[in-house]
Parts: sequence; C-alpha cells; structure tokens
Amino acid sequence: MNTKVRIAGVELKNPVMTASGTFGSGAEYSEFVDLNRLGAVVTKGVSNVPWAGNPTPRIAETYGGMLNAIGLQNPGIDVFIKRDLPFLKQYDTKVVVNVCGKTTEDYCEVVERLSEEEVDLLEINISCPNVKEGGIAFGQDARAVEAITKEIKRYAKQPVIMKLSPNVTSISDMAKAAQAGGADALSLINTLTGMKIDIEKRTFALANKTGGLSGPAVKPIAVRMVYEAANAVTIPIIGMGGIVTAEDAIEFIMAGAAAVSVGTANFFHPTATVEVADGIEQYMRRHGVEEVGELIGCVK
Repeated sequence: MNTKVRIAGVELKNPVMTASGTFGSGAEYSEFVDLNRLGAVVTKGVSNVPWAGNPTPRIAETYGGMLNAIGLQNPGIDVFIKRDLPFLKQYDTKVVVNVCGKTTEDYCEVVERLSEEEVDLLEINISCPNVKEGGIAFGQDARAVEAITKEIKRYAKQPVIMKLSPNVTSISDMAKAAQAGGADALSLINTLTGMKIDIEKRTFALANKTGGLSGPAVKPIAVRMVYEAANAVTIPIIGMGGIVTAEDAIEFIMAGAAAVSVGTANFFHPTATVEVADGIEQYMRRHGVEEVGELIGCVK
C-alpha cells in the first residue's frame, strides 16, 4: 500500500501536511506529534522584517470554527533561518515555508533569502493586502495573481505553491491565473472573511472588526472550491479548510487534491494530523486501494 504523493516533483511520504499559522514552525507541537510521520510541515507566515500583527482581541470562537485576525505576526526571515529552520531539519519530513508580504518586493526578498536554504517548497500567501493597490488582497484580482506569481518565480529556487483566497467571485479564474504565472502547485482555501459581535459589550469581538473564518464550518465551501480549481488547472492542488478527520481529508482528495493540510483542528485536537494520516491508510486497506493516487480526483 503506497501513501506517497508528489507535489511539483517533491515526494511526500503521505498526503498530510499542517496548515500555515496553526502549527507555529513545528516546535510547540513536537511534544504531541511525531513530525517524522507527517508528509510536510508548513510554517507560519514569514515576512522580510518582523511583523507585530494586529491589536487584541484577535481570536474569537464561532459555531463550528473560529475567527482570527492575528495579522501574520512573526519575527521575520532572519530569526526564522537562525532558529526555526534548524529545528525542522532534524525531522524526516518535508519543509514548506509560507511567505507573506505587503508588496511584491517583500515577497521576492523572502523567496530570494530562502533560495540557498534547505527548504523543499514555498507557499505564497496572497491573501495579504497589497499596500500599493489600496489594500485589496493580491489574491482577489486575477491579473495581480498572475503578475505576482511570475515575479516570485523569477527569484524562487524551490517549487512555488500559490495559496488562493476564497474571497473571490471565481476560484477557477484565480487558479488559472496562478498557473499562467508559472505556479507549480496551488493550495486552498485560505480563510473566509467573517465577523462576530459581542452583544453584551455592543462591540466587535475582534479589534480588527473582521477576521478569517476557519474550522469545520468552512469545509463544504472548501471542498467545492478545490473541486472547481482541480478541474480548471493541470498543476497539483493542496486542499484545506475544516479538516478534522481522515474522512474529511479523503473528501478533498476525491475532489481533486493531491495533498491536504490540517489547520484549526490542531488547536482543539493536537494529534489530528497523525490521526488523519493513519485514517487514510485504514481507509485504503478497508477499500483495497493500493495507491493513494487512485483516489485523487476520482469523483467527477
């Protein structure tokens, strides 16, 4: 029985990855999870300089999920290379670095810095507001998606995964734009924009007013978007959005995802990633599936 998958020429021992921003850079979860058992660890977003993030409160629980407006707080690329990367390299798992930025130049600076490092894949978070374009996210305009993908590919030594925003009219158009720009793979979905109001305080639950909704509540939307993207492009898709169990992960794989990322579940069930990996194997055994590839996109 073979659980290996390939993403842009990089072989993962199984299709289970962590979702950026929900697993730190692996260290804090390593006492709960054997990182060697994961297909890949995806780091928290890394920027060219330290980011302080948004004011608090910046997390709120919702029915079936959570809202976050962390604002991609991170210590920057220097600390990441010095502290986090050496920790991850101790493990037999692929390392995917999530990159964030406020301008195209910011992204390219981080990508260039990582070109000489032992990193397997780059995941580019284009849900960041484009400061030069009045704050609309890079990922909400197809021309911007293609342009930033093209520019990043000029600097990248590793394969590039473009992480798509679901806050768009057509996810297929964004997927096609990323592929046209030279993306090696896509990951989706990022969080959906949401809001919660504290009726006792008569104010917003988040200081930022809005935040990104994640967790089981978003899964049906995510599965639909992965299906649409997978049928619009020829590059591999990494599916995410509300995955808690192996059954959830298999839905994404059958919709067309070559791999999956577990995110919010890590907060309330720290061993979710390895349980999903084990559950996929059990499903394959139960159904006589020899290669996980047989399941990818099997539902048309």
